[in-house]
Parts: sequence; structure tokens; C-alpha cells
Amino acid sequence: MAASIWAWSPAILWMALIFAFSAQSSPPIPSLGDHVLDFVVRKAGHFTEYLILALLLYRPLRQHKQAFLLAFLITSLYAVSDELHQFCVPGREAHVRDWIIDSAGAALALGMVRLRGDDTI
Repeated sequence: MAASIWAWSPAILWMALIFAFSAQSSPPIPSLGDHVLDFVVRKAGHFTEYLILALLLYRPLRQHKQAFLLAFLITSLYAVSDELHQFCVPGREAHVRDWIIDSAGAALALGMVRLRGDDTI
């Protein structure tokens, strides 16, 4: 039981961190002064945070026959819940585009693990 809790802890903590940042009415990333650059940096952040989440979820699931699919689905569903959460936070918006970017980050992470053929994350 303790090993299972230990294996899931990084993913759960990362999800809590995502939730905490999403609860803020304005993102903690300072403006870079250029709207296009701000957009790119924010979207890269979305991509990266869900790439990391997918890897953290894959780790405790890797012994499961459908580990890649489960890690992707959990990550993508969490991204949907994050967008819905942001919709309820004053000053924040929900975008399907962000969910797609989040899911793309997860897909890349899991695809890289699959191509490596090594599940020792």
C-alpha cells in the first residue's frame, strides 16, 4: 500500500499544483510586453505542464496492459477539468484550444516513452 501511495504521489502533487495555479484570477507569469510572445510562452507552459503530468501518471500505471492509453485519458480528462475550473475563476477563461495543446503535450510525452521502448521512467 505504501509503495502505491509513493508511486502516485508525484502525479497527485503535480495535479494539485496545476489546480492551484488555475485558481488564480491572473496567471503568475509576468507579461513579456509582446502579445504574440506572451501567447506562445503561455501555450508552451500548457504543453509542458501536461507533458510532465502524463509522464508522472504513466509511471505508476506502467505495469498495466493499457498504461499508455490510461495515462493519456487521465491527463486529457484532467485538462478538461482544468479548463472547466478556469471557466469558474474570475478573470480566467476556458478554451478548447488549451485542452488540445494540453493533450498534445501528453501525447508527445507518451509517444516518446513508447518509441524509447523503455518503461523505467
